[in-house]
Amino acid sequence: MLGAIIGDIVGSRFEFGEAPQPGFELFTSECDYTDDTICTIAVADAILNKKDYKETLLDWCRRYPSPMGGYGGRFHEWIFSNNPQPYGSFGNGSAMRVSPVAWLYDNIDDVQEHARQSAMPTHNHPEGLKGAECIATLIYWLRTTRITKHRVEKKAAELWHYEIPSLQDIYRIGAENHFDGTCQETVPMAIRCFLESQNFEDAIRIAVLADGDTDTKADITGALAEAFYEIPEDITEKALAYLPNDMLDIVSQYYDRIRQLYTL
Repeated sequence: MLGAIIGDIVGSRFEFGEAPQPGFELFTSECDYTDDTICTIAVADAILNKKDYKETLLDWCRRYPSPMGGYGGRFHEWIFSNNPQPYGSFGNGSAMRVSPVAWLYDNIDDVQEHARQSAMPTHNHPEGLKGAECIATLIYWLRTTRITKHRVEKKAAELWHYEIPSLQDIYRIGAENHFDGTCQETVPMAIRCFLESQNFEDAIRIAVLADGDTDTKADITGALAEAFYEIPEDITEKALAYLPNDMLDIVSQYYDRIRQLYTL
């Protein structure tokens, strides 16, 4: 989860701003958490405290109605509707908020089922469900060493039929000011950014330099990278400094649970 939050914050200032340049500063006063972090926190809260995914997403998004960058148009309507219902989205929001599922469940069947459940309140299109399931499964496999890094691309193609583009093609698309807002685009791009990385920071930088939906691409890339690399402590501290107390409380609960689950 922290990998996703870091990617979101680092990528936030470039989504609607100037294109990132090599060597960019990771954290500045222009960075902030976005809807990606809010929804990721909501999914973690739902699992940790045995809440309904839909109601918890609504609670957190209504609590923070105007995050940096705002909410997507249809998602905004869903949040503030009198009777919020799934609206068949295949946007990348289902994949960007799913990472807590892959850590808080330790059975692949539970991981995949809850990945889909976390997407269902809004992203009930088959592509939306698929994006969430793919990312949650890959995180789970990477963190439990059930898959090696070099097999990720093959599994993504075999099981979810994703064609993973080359980094060159991803950067070309970004240079053309194309905004990758769907699971079909962002999930394969994020997988490639992770695969090309050498460490956690490198993964975030590669994703942000791809431009487009920088916060979400870096969010998903960061979630994958967290399952494979160590996150430097200074990066963790800088990212957490952006979060308000109620989010930090969920982060604290989350890591307490992780320690309980995986400390021998």
